[in-house]
Order: sequence, then structure tokens, then C-alpha cells
Amino acid sequence: MSAAPLVVYSSSGSEDEAEAGAQALPGAGRRPPGRSPPPSQRLPVPDSVLHMFPGAEEKPEEDSAKHGGRVRTFPHERGNWATHVYVPYEAREEFLDLLDELLPHAQTYVPQLVRMETFHLSLSQSVVLRHHWILPFIQALKDRMASRQRFCFTADRVKIYTNEEKTRTFVGLEVTSRHAQFLDLVSEVDRVMEEFDLTTFYQDPSFHISLAWCVGDARHQLEGQCLRELQEIVDEFEDSERLLRMHAEQVRCKSGNKFFSMPLK
Repeated sequence: MSAAPLVVYSSSGSEDEAEAGAQALPGAGRRPPGRSPPPSQRLPVPDSVLHMFPGAEEKPEEDSAKHGGRVRTFPHERGNWATHVYVPYEAREEFLDLLDELLPHAQTYVPQLVRMETFHLSLSQSVVLRHHWILPFIQALKDRMASRQRFCFTADRVKIYTNEEKTRTFVGLEVTSRHAQFLDLVSEVDRVMEEFDLTTFYQDPSFHISLAWCVGDARHQLEGQCLRELQEIVDEFEDSERLLRMHAEQVRCKSGNKFFSMPLK
């Protein structure tokens, strides 16, 4: 029997770490027939009981101001968990020094840009799992990743990205070597997604590390002159070639407020 993957719990309450809702898997959460009497046969609940817990059934408040202006890709629904598979990157001090030069310059074009709190390279879209499918999903991922080798790669090309809805813009560093190794990882993740009838990753993906983000579509301001100047900062940064040569040593899955780590060989 294989060992259980490492689980880490997040204390953050951001939208990416909370339960998220969308259409559940077929059959999930159905009540077996005959288990519950029809409404007409149930005794009415006294008003005194109904008012003991005011607001207990209210849906969570959707206030984008509490999430830096971000808007959920899918509505919140109890029991559904936003899930994302990625390669984490632990930023070194020199990397943060580079970011300290890049971000203020980009903010002269788009002042609302905010630095990312953590860094990673996505291997999946954000999908939704019912809570009771999380562990089987993780085990399937673990089995797929068991034979995959760790590798080095370079991410040194500045590029501007948006999400599909064009509600957020990102400044990122695109991977410029070992693209095939990332495609191999995505292929394994996609097979697990298909097993659970979930959306697979994008066709012809651009693997990258997001450095900063803002609300809205800011491509017009950031592409062109700003993008060229940001690339010059990267190219001229001391020892940038060594700094931006990185290591893919594990695959991580975040589902709700849980993190599961799967080391590569």
C-alpha cells in the first residue's frame, strides 16, 4: 500500500482557498430513494425553532471588495471545493530583489498592480470537486506522478496574461526551456481530470510564474513599451541566468484549504 500524500492546511480565507461551487459530479450528494418521507408527511417545524438560528441557511456573502476586487470564476456552493494542480516555486531572496525592481516599474503604467503572495506554475485549470472525491482524486494524482522525474527549467521571458474572463491581468515569467517536461506532467494530470469528468488543461499552454496581478484587462497598458522595459530589467539583472534557472521537484494540489504534495523522483 502506498503512503498517503502530505497534507497541509491553509489558514488563509482568500477566494482561491475557500470552498467554491459549480456543477457537481453526476450522482454526487443524491439521497437514496425511500430514506426520507415526503414533505406532506413531515411534522411542521415550530416557528420558535425556525428562529433559533437566524441566517443559518443564508448563502455566503459575495463581496469582491473583501478579496481585493477579485470575482469568483464560479459561485460558492457548500460541499464543493476549488481544486488546482501546480508546481510550486519557493522564491529566493535574489528573486524577490528582482521583483522589487520589476514591480515598481510596471506600476508606473498600471498603479493597481499587486505582488503575488506565492509563486507557482499551473498544471491544471481551477476545477471543482465534491468533498468526498478529494482523497480519491489525490491518490490518482499520486499514482500518476510516482514515476515522474524532477528536472530543471528556465523562466526568463516577461509576458502579460489574462484569465479567460478577462477580469484579471498578470505579469509573469514564461518558461523558455524544458517545455516538454511540463507537457508530460500536464498529460498525467489531464488523465486524472478525465477520470473524474473534469476540465483538462489548455491546448498549447504557456507555462509561467505569475509575479503580479490586477483587476481588469490591463494588456493595453502593459504590453509594448512597458513589456520591453521589464524584459530589459530581467536581462540586465545581476546573474539573472543563474537566478532564473529553477527546479521542479514536486507537484502540489490545493483543494479548498488543504495542500497535498507529491515529490518527483
